[in-house]
Amino acid sequence: MANGTGGACAQLSAVADAVLYEGYLLYPYRRSSAKNRVRWQFGVLPPRNWVERDGPVTPGVSGSADSWYQRTECLLRVRRADAAVRVRVRYLQLQHKQVEAADGDGAHRPVESLRTADGTAHLSFEEAVPRETELVLPLEELPRQGRTVAVGAPAGAEYEPLPAGAGRTVRRRREVRAATTVTAEPLGPGLYRLRVRTENTGDAPDPRAPRNAVLGQALLATHTLLTGDGVEFVSLIDPPAALAEQVRGCRNAFTFPVLGGAPPRSPNGDGATGTLLLSAPIILPDHPQVAPESPGDLHDAAEIDEILTLRTMLLTDEEKAEARATDARAARILDRVDTMPREVFSRLHGAIRSLTPRTPAAERSPAPAADPPPAPSAERPAWWQEGGDDGLSPATDTVLVDGVPVGGGSRVRLCPRGRGADAQDMFLAGRTARVAAVFHDVDGSTHLAVTVDDDPAAELHGWYGRFHYFRPDEVETLGPDAPPGPGRPTRPQSPRPPERPAGGPEEGRFDGRP
Repeated sequence: MANGTGGACAQLSAVADAVLYEGYLLYPYRRSSAKNRVRWQFGVLPPRNWVERDGPVTPGVSGSADSWYQRTECLLRVRRADAAVRVRVRYLQLQHKQVEAADGDGAHRPVESLRTADGTAHLSFEEAVPRETELVLPLEELPRQGRTVAVGAPAGAEYEPLPAGAGRTVRRRREVRAATTVTAEPLGPGLYRLRVRTENTGDAPDPRAPRNAVLGQALLATHTLLTGDGVEFVSLIDPPAALAEQVRGCRNAFTFPVLGGAPPRSPNGDGATGTLLLSAPIILPDHPQVAPESPGDLHDAAEIDEILTLRTMLLTDEEKAEARATDARAARILDRVDTMPREVFSRLHGAIRSLTPRTPAAERSPAPAADPPPAPSAERPAWWQEGGDDGLSPATDTVLVDGVPVGGGSRVRLCPRGRGADAQDMFLAGRTARVAAVFHDVDGSTHLAVTVDDDPAAELHGWYGRFHYFRPDEVETLGPDAPPGPGRPTRPQSPRPPERPAGGPEEGRFDGRP
């Protein structure tokens, strides 16, 4: 890969593979598991006539959960005259694995399961084949005419005999018709808006057929990897201030582009740029990475490897046999878990990515400690010491927000930051909330646990300890009589639940997860 991006591209490809197989087959990896009867949830592009059987679908408007196309728009800077863009379109093609029993005279009949003489079970199931098309396009050609390339996959079938003439396994694939169009719009000297549109160009024989009937013609887990020679991509999450307006003009449909590779070691604070970009149907941050401790994919990119590994180890022999018969990828997961060395498993228990200074005591008002712990040091942060939690009281601690102490019972308006905020938090921008507690995490950061005023279940969430978490710089203080956010109805009063039992989440340290 040009420009020395080979390692970073391999790192991003690992993330893209996790996207490709996200939800492919979930624990306990058996065909009989209810969660594995409804699959292919991300980046599904079925035929257009099936999606629009009841009328066109508009992004963000109620309609089909799937779309027949994806559109990625991003900004790129050109660093030299012969710049070129590399586009890799990736997806899965559905493959039906059918087990057929031998009936004699060369005839076969389809069955759901078959056990051969050696005791091995064989199950009919839906698999998938990875597909990828790479386009290398000189940038100077794209503003004039763009480029459209077929990225579909042909139909096919393979036959595999089973031992002792018991039957055979037949894997069949239907044709997938698709095309990708790449164009570039000049926005200024050395600046372009790149547009990549991938669409399903096939037709479903029966537009009223159920979803499972058209998945064989669909692109599954569709996503795009972009890099180039002599080009630099601009972050859509954290753009340079001078390009904020142009970034707002980018329109992405059914996909979410982020920068790939490792983040810059010395960011200049004026927005992020990079030489790699991943546009996926899953919301990710800039510079996503697969945890280096993870020994392999478990088909759930948000999994806690240690928990899933332990649970997989505890499957019975019968459950493991069914999982192995269900899918070859499930069999490889079981083999990896069953042979995992102790030192590899021990790495799954947890990792500390970084240590930051603890919030100064002057910014909060903890209850006095009878016997304060020793002073922290760079080698031994305060939270790491025994007794480091002493003196913390989430229900009564306060933190200064614009010079005003904010703690349990305070009213605030939620103002999630434009840069680095959780995507879900952005839905709460402008809403008013009540602070339930002040938490200090192990990295030394402070978080306000809040319930939203106009949430009908706010009191119930407070009782269970299910809060939204915001940093002090993401809220504005309000008086106790301030009305709810503009255009928001006042939350109706609900019966107060019984008193919370002792030992709730307010006792102890917040671990950074809601």
